Amino acid sequence: MKTAISILSPLTLLLLWEAAARLGFVDTRLLSSPSLILQAFFPLLLSGDLIYNTWISVLRVIWGFIAGAVPGILLGMSMGLSPLVRSAVEPMIAATYPIPKLAIMPLILLIFGLGETSKIFTIAIGVFYLVVINTMAGVLNIDKIYLEVAKNFGASRKDFYLTIALPGALPMIFAGLKLGMGMALILIVAAEMSAAKAGVGWMIWRAYDMFDIEQMFAALITLSVLGYIFSLVLDWMERLVLPWKQAS
Repeated sequence: MKTAISILSPLTLLLLWEAAARLGFVDTRLLSSPSLILQAFFPLLLSGDLIYNTWISVLRVIWGFIAGAVPGILLGMSMGLSPLVRSAVEPMIAATYPIPKLAIMPLILLIFGLGETSKIFTIAIGVFYLVVINTMAGVLNIDKIYLEVAKNFGASRKDFYLTIALPGALPMIFAGLKLGMGMALILIVAAEMSAAKAGVGWMIWRAYDMFDIEQMFAALITLSVLGYIFSLVLDWMERLVLPWKQAS
C-alpha cells in the first residue's frame, strides 16, 4: 500500500501538471510540461551528455560528502566525550554554522581556485556542520551509566570511541548524514553554477542562459532522482548497521 502511494503521488502531480499545460493554465514557455520535458530528456540521455554531467556531479558529491562526514563524526564524538574539547570548539561551531555556505564561495574560490578542490570543499564544509552537530548530540544522549561502567573497567580512550560513543550515537549520526547529503546536493548545484564546465548544476545554468526550459527541467529532475537514490543508499546502510532500530 505504501509503495503504491509513493508511486501514485508523483504520477498524479505530473498528470495534473500536463493537464494544466494542455488547458492553458500553465505557460509552457516558462514552466513547460512533462511531455515536452520527456521529449528533451531522451536526446540528452542518448547523446551521453546527461550521463557524463551526472557522473561528474556524483563524484563531486561523494568526495565532498566523505571529506565532510569523516572529520564531522570524529570531532563530534570528541566533543561529546570531552567537556574540554566541547568548550573549546562549540563556540566556534555555533558562530560559524549560521554563515550561509554560498556566501563564502568567493573566498573558497580565491583560496582553492576554479578546480575540483573548491567544489569538494564547498560540499564538505556544508556536510561537516550537520554531521558534527548531530554526532555530538548523539554522544551526549548516551546514558551516563555506560560511560561510568566503561571508566570503572579501565576502558581506554579508543574503547570509549569505538565501543560506546560510536554505537550509541549511530542513530543521530545517520540523521546527520542524511541531512548532510541533502545539503551536498544543494551546494553542488551552486558550486557548478559559479565555477564549472561540467555537472548537473552547470547544465541547469547553461539551459537558463540559452532559455532552454526543457533541458533545465531535465537536469532538475535528474538532480531529484540523485537525491532519492542517495537517500535509499543511506537508508540501506542504516538498516545494515542498525538492524535493531528497524525491529523496534
